[in-house]
Amino acid sequence: MRVGIVGAGTMGVMHAAAWAQTGAKLVGVYSLRDGPELAHRYSAKVFERYDELLKAVDVVDLCVPTNLHPAMTAQAAEAGKHVVCEKPPALTMAEGEAMIATCERAGVRLFIAMVVRFFPQYRAAQQLVAAGQLGALGVLRLRRAAYQPRKEVDNWFLDEARSGGMVVDMMIHDFDYARWLAGPVIRVYAQSARALAPDSSGDYALVTLRFASGAMAIVEGAWANPPGVFRTGFDLAGSEGLIEWSSDDTATIRTFLQPSAAQAAACPERSEAACPERSEGAGLPLAPLPEDPYTSQLKHVYRAIKTGEPFAVTPQDSLEALRIALAARESLQTGLVVTL
Repeated sequence: MRVGIVGAGTMGVMHAAAWAQTGAKLVGVYSLRDGPELAHRYSAKVFERYDELLKAVDVVDLCVPTNLHPAMTAQAAEAGKHVVCEKPPALTMAEGEAMIATCERAGVRLFIAMVVRFFPQYRAAQQLVAAGQLGALGVLRLRRAAYQPRKEVDNWFLDEARSGGMVVDMMIHDFDYARWLAGPVIRVYAQSARALAPDSSGDYALVTLRFASGAMAIVEGAWANPPGVFRTGFDLAGSEGLIEWSSDDTATIRTFLQPSAAQAAACPERSEAACPERSEGAGLPLAPLPEDPYTSQLKHVYRAIKTGEPFAVTPQDSLEALRIALAARESLQTGLVVTL
C-alpha cells in the first residue's frame, strides 16, 4: 500500500510517523514548506504537484488547512485514491456532504481522522457506558485546554475562514465524543471570551449540549494556556456512578460505580474497607499508553482498506460532529440557543 502525505506541518509529521508502523509505504510528500525534510526522514519522494503525487499512491493523507479538504478530496477520489483527511472534514455541511458523496461515487474510502476515539482512556470509558455501567447518562463534562497555535509563517489556525476557529477546529473532538456516548444532540448554546472581546490574546469557550435522551454535556475548550501546555479530561456522570479522567493523572480512568445486586448481597455490612469492590465496580489496568493513538488510528485505516472492514468513525459521524461545531459557532455569533 503506497501512501502520500499532503502537508508537512505538525499533523503531517505525526501521520508520517504513524504510517511507518502500519506496513504501508510512505512514498511521497507534497507540501509548500518542509516537504523535503519530512520526505528525507522516510526515504520518500518530494512532489511539486498534487496531481503527480496522486499518480504514485493508493492512499492520500490530507494534513492541510481545512478549507482545502473538499477540493483535494474530490481530486483524489476522481483519481481513484482512498482519502485520509484530518478533522474537521470541511467548513460547511454542504462541503462535507459533497466530500462523502464524491468518494461514494468513485468507490473509494474516506477516513476522517477523529483521533480522540483512539485514545485508550476515551475508548475504555465509552465501552463502560455502552455496557450500561453508568446507567442512564445525566451530565458529561469534557475539557480540552491548549495553547493558541503558533506558526512563524501563515498561521491559518487563527483565520476562521480557513480553520473554523477553535470551536470548529479543536472542540469538534469532544463534540464527536459526546455524541458517541449519548447520541443525537438537539440543542446547542455557547459563550466564549473571544466572542465578547474579539482582540483577546487567547480564547476560552463553554458549549452546552442537550441530547435527545435528556442528558446534557458541558464542553470546555481553550486556547488560553502557556505554550506547551495541553490538558484534557472528562467526568461522565450517570444514574449508577461516575467515570473521570484527567491528562494530569497516571491512571487510565477512574470509576466510581454503584454495586450490583450480587455485590450488595455479598457485603451486607456496606463497608468499603471490608468490601472494596463496592466502590470499584469495574477494574481496569493502570498502565502507560501501549501505543500512540495516531498509530492506532492509521493501523485501523490500513486494516480497513486491506480487509474492507468498517472504520470506527464513519464519514457521517464526522459530519454530525461538524454540525454541532457549526451550531456552537452560530450560537457564539448570535448569543442564542441553536436547535438541531
